[in-house]
Formats: sequence, C-alpha cells, structure tokens
Amino acid sequence: MLTPRLTVLWLGAYAAAMAWIEAAVVVYLRRIHYPENPLTIFPMRIWTVPELLVEVVREAATIVMILAVALLAVPGRTRRTAAFLYVFGAWDLCYYLWLKVVLGWPVSWAEWDILFLIPWPWLAPWLTPALAALLFVLWGGGVLVSEEETAVPHRAWLLAASGLLLMLTSFLEPALGIPGGIAAGAGQFVPSRFLWAAYLPGASLLAAGLFIGRPGRIATSPVAAPPAA
Repeated sequence: MLTPRLTVLWLGAYAAAMAWIEAAVVVYLRRIHYPENPLTIFPMRIWTVPELLVEVVREAATIVMILAVALLAVPGRTRRTAAFLYVFGAWDLCYYLWLKVVLGWPVSWAEWDILFLIPWPWLAPWLTPALAALLFVLWGGGVLVSEEETAVPHRAWLLAASGLLLMLTSFLEPALGIPGGIAAGAGQFVPSRFLWAAYLPGASLLAAGLFIGRPGRIATSPVAAPPAA
C-alpha cells in the first residue's frame, strides 16, 4: 500500500496521462472535422451515426476508467468518492492544459466548448467546468492526503449534489436552444447564451457542500498505516 501522499501523487500522474490521451484524440478529431481551423468548433459539424456512437462509448469508457482506479486506490466510501473527484478534476484541468500546449486552444477565457455528449451535447465556456474541476481537486486531494478519515455530514452531500444539479442544468440548457433540434440545427448553431443564473448558485452550493466536510473538520479514527515491507 502507498502512503496517502504517494497515492495522491500517482492518482495525479494517472489523471495527467489520461488527459494527454484524451487531448490527443480531440486534436485528431478537430484536424479531421475542422481542417480549415481546428481552433473553431462552432458551428458543430454533423457526425455520422457510427462516428457518434464511437464517441459516446469513448466518453462512457473514460468515466469507467476513472471510477475503476478510484475504487482500487483507496478503501472507504468517502475516500473513494474523493479519489474519483480528484482524478476527474485533475484529468479535466490537464486536458485543457494539454490542448493549450499542443493546439493553442482555448484562445480566450470565454471560449465555448463541447463538454460531453450524453444524453445530448453539454455546451459551456471552458472555464466553467474547469472551476468545478479545481474544486474537485482541492477537496479530493485534501481528503486523500489526510491521515485522518473524513466524516462528511449528510447536509454537505445534499448541498454538493444540489450544486452539481444546477451546474449540469446550465451545461445542458444551451443545446436546447438549437433551432429545429440538435440533429437538424447543430450545423448552423453558435452558442452565445449561458445560464449563469443556474451555474453560479450551483458552483457556490458545490463549494459549500464539499468544504463543510473537509479534512480535519469532522474526524473519526486515523487511517491505518500500511504494513512494513
């Protein structure tokens, strides 16, 4: 077994490596579908059904990979949740970092991105998921590196879940405004309206929920030390 600090280090290395693979795939996709300007992804190009299916399964596989490593890395529900959020957040932040290094994108703080495709496109300025990812990294890393087990109050989970729901609403809402529906109108749609009225309260609730139960605030028994080699 690794020490808590080494666990955080290796989970971070896994997330950064996984983010490089993800960024590389996106670079290839942009150069294929937007050869004239891979820095611009709107209006969205219409994919064939087989291509879309491959991409949706790839996104689902990414979540499975993050969940699997979180379950294997640490014991306990809270620490596994922390591991999942930490890896997810580090992966997302590193993904944008690698895209900037390789492709020069995003070109501005307000640049819009296609975040996810399940159940329909999530659209938002890239900085909005990056902020959530930063919260995940700070909270998850804090829980994992602590020598004490963190007991998270039920109200904290409720606040965080409510915040995530509001943020998810803000990500899903822009695609609902595509004229004629996603299948017919995506090729002419350029997003401009973001639901800040849902996102900002959601981010506040998420932060409040996560850090009510931060390490050291409510502690139980110490985490067992790894056996000597």
